[in-house]
Parts: sequence; C-alpha cells; structure tokens
Amino acid sequence: MPRIALVTCRPGPEISVDRDLPVLLRALAEAGAEADAVYWDDEDVDWGGYDLAVIRSTWDYSWRAAEFLAWAERCGKATRLANPAEVVRWNADKRYLGDLAEAGVPVVPTRYIAPGDGVDGLPVDHEYVVKPTSGAGARFAARYKPDEHDTAVRQLGRMHAEGFTAMVQPYVQGIDVSGERALQFYGGRLLHASRKGAVLTPGTPYDEHKVAHPGLEPWTPIPSELDVAERALAAVPEAAELLYARVDLVDGEDGPDGEPRVMELELVEPNLFLSLHPYSVPAVRDAILEAAA
Repeated sequence: MPRIALVTCRPGPEISVDRDLPVLLRALAEAGAEADAVYWDDEDVDWGGYDLAVIRSTWDYSWRAAEFLAWAERCGKATRLANPAEVVRWNADKRYLGDLAEAGVPVVPTRYIAPGDGVDGLPVDHEYVVKPTSGAGARFAARYKPDEHDTAVRQLGRMHAEGFTAMVQPYVQGIDVSGERALQFYGGRLLHASRKGAVLTPGTPYDEHKVAHPGLEPWTPIPSELDVAERALAAVPEAAELLYARVDLVDGEDGPDGEPRVMELELVEPNLFLSLHPYSVPAVRDAILEAAA
C-alpha cells in the first residue's frame, strides 16, 4: 500500500482553500493508498517515509521562495517529489518565459527589470502589465495605461525594495474578449481545459486582492492551443519527469485566428479546478498511484 503525501500550506488570510485536496485524499484512500495532507514547512514530517510527495497547493511559496526551494531540494532527496525539484526551481521564476521563447514557443513578449535596473522605457503607446517574476494569484500585478507612468514607477520601486524582479508585458487586449485558456495535463495526458475572464481590471491597485480565476468555465481546446501547449511542455528541462502541468494561453496578436501565446506555464502548484471537472478525479488518482508505484 503506497504512502503518498499531498503537499499543501498552512491556512492564512491570503491563502485560498484547496477544494480539490479532500477530494483527492478520499479518492486515493478508496483506491487503497495511504494518503496524507502535509504542510511543506512542517519540520516534523519524515518525507522519506512516503513513496511519493505531490506538491498540491503550496500557495504561500512565492512569499517564501528561497525557503520553499530549499525544502524542495531536501524533499526530492528523501523521496520522489512531483514535480521534481529541478523543475520547480526553473518554474518558480517566470524568467522561464525567456527560455520558452528561445526554444521557439510563442509567448507573451516580456521585459525584465531587476532591482538596480533603470525603470526607463515603460510603454508609451499601449496598455501594459507589471508583475513580479515570482508570484501567484495576480499578487503584486497591475494593468496600466501609458498616462499612468508615475504609478507604475512607484510599483516598481516597492517591488524592488522587497527584492522582487519585475516583468513588463503588453496587455493582451484579447483577454477582455476571449479570456485566458488553461490546459491541464496530468500523467502526460490532457486532463481538461478551462477558460476564465480578465483578472486585471483598469485602475485596480497592484497591492489589492484580485480574484484569480473569474468566470471560470469548461473549455474545449482547439488544435492550435493543443499544439502550443505541447510545444511548451516539450521545452521544459526534465520534461519527461512531469507529473502535472497547466499551460495558460491567450490569443496572439492577430486575435482568435492567430497563434496562441503562452501567458504562464504552471508546474509548481497549479489549481486543478476539479470542482468544475469532477470527471477528471479518477485520471488524477490513477496518475498519482502510477507515479508512487
């Protein structure tokens, strides 16, 4: 009987509730596995006592990135960690978008501004987004018009003071019309897909709480979306070791008929949206059991 840790984080005022966690614990138990929900920062956990540790909802990690990555390294040496520590480290910093672009994967154009860099050159002819390279749930993200330059500079100053590297992207106007599409993979296969509306509304301060997945609904991906998602996954270092992945896509510059672009690639702790796709629970359960065997 395999022992499996579903790794999560301690509850907090800014931490969403993982509604998938009890569903998966029950499904694994009914299949004969011994499955526990375990806090990643619990120093009393014997990770070596598990056959597999699956990172599920460590949704506080971007606040404590160095500590979390050190934990992933330790856990990965004690047992099998999914996804592997090397993948987690690569994906925890959104500068991975540059690696995908170099591999020929279409991504949203991105400029990086690290602490100490100048903040000149912000867009003057289109809306844009400023957000940190390490973050989740649209934390510290905001959408700006060209005439909001001074506000954007203040945000950059605050982020740099806290040690964050910022990323600046053009605001993809198609999001307001067709939203973002999230293609979920588990066990190397497409699990399901979802679509959500725009997260960043004009004038919302960067430090204000945002609804991470507004208007979420099931989605049937079109061939071009599947193609770009699979190309992105193939470009991931240690891609053969991926247990799970979520590829977030938006329309390309030519609108719905253009090539989709990768907005984000979630390989650390993506929400599975199983409440929207309950039929996917057996596939997730079986993939976890196979990985633990």
